[in-house]
Amino acid sequence: MTRTLHETPRVTKGQDVTATETKTPESSGRLRALSSRQGAAGDKVFSGAALAAGAIILVVLVAVAVFLVVQAMPALLAPQGQIANGKGFWPYIFPLVVGTVIAAAIALLIATPISIGVALFISHYAPRRLAQILGYIIDLLAAIPSVIFGAWGISFLAPALVPGYTWLSSVLGWIPIFAGPPSATGKTLLTASIVLAVMVIPIITSVCREIFLQTPKLHEEAALALGATRWEMIRMAVLPFARPGIISAVMLGLGRALGETMAVALVLSSGPLIASLIQSGNQTIAAEIALNFPEASGLSLNTLIAAGLVLFVVTLAVNILARWVISRHKEFSGAN
Repeated sequence: MTRTLHETPRVTKGQDVTATETKTPESSGRLRALSSRQGAAGDKVFSGAALAAGAIILVVLVAVAVFLVVQAMPALLAPQGQIANGKGFWPYIFPLVVGTVIAAAIALLIATPISIGVALFISHYAPRRLAQILGYIIDLLAAIPSVIFGAWGISFLAPALVPGYTWLSSVLGWIPIFAGPPSATGKTLLTASIVLAVMVIPIITSVCREIFLQTPKLHEEAALALGATRWEMIRMAVLPFARPGIISAVMLGLGRALGETMAVALVLSSGPLIASLIQSGNQTIAAEIALNFPEASGLSLNTLIAAGLVLFVVTLAVNILARWVISRHKEFSGAN
């Protein structure tokens, strides 16, 4: 018996009969069309799910903003004598904003160079096995709860810094930020800033490490082939490529520093706004809310929610500024 074109023999197990299955061009076309329709349906499902996820994020953000505005209006519109023991809302919130910004800025000044250095060591200097171990340690540090950092700061770091504060006051006391008398307990804004720096170092380091590892190998090899040292190669090829990523990592760390509550509440002895960083005093918005929210009611609760609204606006403004800075340097970045 002569088989027709496109026939393939198929032997059924347990039978002595040889069956033939014919694949015609029409059946192949139907299979391709069916596969194409299934792929198009999968694309539509995935696209719809991604769109829904993005919409949910926007809805949640708008809902939070609306809630804060509605709950803060009584405090914003109330007479000045009824807010914060007669001080008024804006005189009450201004020192908190200044303390929050100062603490976050000092934390970033300490954490950023350390984080970049550690990330560069892991990605370009350390042996492979050591780099993996250090990477795991950095990731574990990022998972430690903030209350642990606060307990470490109040029980170990603050007493250890008291002699240093005394020395700073005696030697550099003519500078307003080091003016005395220094705190006898070490619970100052500078101590809180150091604790915040330790908390944000793992976040910035993890992001920078991943960005450094994404640098095109051709760029690095080209710099080395031209006679550059390893540091010159990093300066000419790695850092320009990673600049937007570094900015993003710093802004991510700034977001945690601005909104941190428990660590600052444990380490900082709250008080009025002062210029000195080694005296007891100053306060942040997040710590103020955390300390007073459980006992607040009525207009006091609305005042704390209004303070949260101010922190929300400050954080949003910082992120918008970061996106603008990144957009100015996107011509040479990991995105392209």
